[in-house]
Amino acid sequence: MGKTNTNVGNLEHKPETSPAMKAPPSWTTQPPNSSMNIIRKVNRKAKRKGNGPLKGLACWLLDHQTGFSFSLIALLFLTHVSISEARPYTSKFFTLSYYNSNTGKYAAGHDDFYFMAFCIVLFTGLRAGFMEYAIAPLARRLGLSKRKEVTRFSEQGWMLMYYNVFWPLGMYIYYNSPYFLNMEELWTDWPQRELGGLMKGYILGQWSFWLQQVLILNIEARRKDHWQMLSHHLVTIALICASYAYHQTRVGNLILVLMDIVDLVFPLAKCLKYLGFTTICDVLFGVFIVLWLISRHVFYLMTCWSVYSDLPRLVTPACYKGSADNLQGPLPVPSDWSHLLEPFRDPAGTVCWNDNIMFGFLSYLLILQVMMVIWSTFIVQVAVRVLQGNSAEDIRSDDEGGEGEEEEESEYEEVQPLEKEVGVEAIDLKGWERRHAVKRAASSSGVSLPGPSDRRKELLNRIGCEKQID
Repeated sequence: MGKTNTNVGNLEHKPETSPAMKAPPSWTTQPPNSSMNIIRKVNRKAKRKGNGPLKGLACWLLDHQTGFSFSLIALLFLTHVSISEARPYTSKFFTLSYYNSNTGKYAAGHDDFYFMAFCIVLFTGLRAGFMEYAIAPLARRLGLSKRKEVTRFSEQGWMLMYYNVFWPLGMYIYYNSPYFLNMEELWTDWPQRELGGLMKGYILGQWSFWLQQVLILNIEARRKDHWQMLSHHLVTIALICASYAYHQTRVGNLILVLMDIVDLVFPLAKCLKYLGFTTICDVLFGVFIVLWLISRHVFYLMTCWSVYSDLPRLVTPACYKGSADNLQGPLPVPSDWSHLLEPFRDPAGTVCWNDNIMFGFLSYLLILQVMMVIWSTFIVQVAVRVLQGNSAEDIRSDDEGGEGEEEEESEYEEVQPLEKEVGVEAIDLKGWERRHAVKRAASSSGVSLPGPSDRRKELLNRIGCEKQID
C-alpha cells in the first residue's frame, strides 16, 4: 500500500466526505511552509517582581554574593601587594587601627570603619559560599529535596557556624576579664580610652555581622517577620555603636554573650527538624527554652538593674577629653546637648556621662527586652504544643510574607507542527469525534473513572484522601 502525508494540503485527491466525517479543525489545508502551520507554544517561568533600579541591584547582589565579595577582597589584596603607595590605605581594611605601642592596646576612631567594611564583605561571601557549596549539598545528601527546605537548612547551618565561633570568643574574653561574675567591675575606671586587640576585633566583628544581617534582610525575599527582625537588628546595632563610642565595651561584651548563647542551640534544633529528627529537636527545644529564660530574662535583667543602680553610684557625672596618653578630666558636663554626639564625631574628643545618658542606654536595653518578651510568647505557645504531644514547630515565619517576590511570566515560542508519514488505512477520521464525546461525558458527570471499583479506590487513595477507602 502506498504512503501518504497526513497533512491534507499535500493530498493530490481529496475524497468527498459527509459533515460527520470531516477532519478535525486542528488540521490545516495550507502548505507546510505556510505561516498558518506555526503553533504558538506557551512557556511559563517565575520572574521576580519589581523593576526599579534598587530592586534590580538587590537581585543582582543576591545572585552574585560569593563572586562579588571575593572579587572585591582579591582586588584589595592585589592592590596592597602590587602598589606600595596604596598600602597605608589598603592595610586599614584588614588590620586594626590606632595601635598604641606604649600600652599594647588600641584606641577607637573613624578608620575602624575600613575594617568593618572588610568584615561585612567577608561575612557576605562566606555566608553565600558556605550555604551554596557546603551546607546545601550536605542537606541534599541528608535527604532534603525541596528548595525551600534546603535554603532554610543552609541559613540555619550558617548561623550555627557563626555562633560557634563568636560565642566561645566572647565567652573567653568575659571569663578572663576582671568583670567576670562581678557587675560592679563593668563600670570601674571609666572612661577606658583603649582596649585590647582581641576585644576590639570581637566588638567590630559583631557590629559588622549585624550590619551585614540588615543587608541580607533587604536583598533576600522578605518574610512575615521582616519588620520585627529589622527592628531587633537596628536596636542591636545602635547599642553596639553607642557602647563602643562611649567606652562601655565591657557591658557590651557581657550582653552579647548573654544574647548569643541561645543561638548555639536554636539553629541546631531547626536543622534537625528539617531532617525529620523530631524527638531530638523537641529535647533541644527544651534546652533552648531554659537557656532563653535564664540568659534573656534573668541575667539580662540583672545587667539592666546594674545599669540603673551600680552605674550612677560608681561613675561620677563628668566629662573627659583627649587620648589615653593625655586624658583630661573630670570636667563639668555642658548644659546643652551637643556633647552627646561628640564621641561619634571625634573619638579623642569630649566624652561625658550623666543620668540622661544612662537612661538613654537603659531605654534601648529595655526596648530589646520588650522584643524578647514578645518572642517569649511565641516560645510558650510552641512549648504548649510540645506538651500536648505535637512536635516543636516554629510558629514564627519560615515562609515569605505577603509581599511576594516572584510572579509568573508567560513566554510564547513558535514551533512547527510534527508531521509523520503513515499508511492511508491508519487515518481514523472518527477518532476526533470519539475523543470529544468522551470529554463531553466527563464534563457532564464531573469525574469519569472507568474500570473496576478497586481501581477507583486505588486512584482516590493515591490523590491524597486522608481516609483510605476500603
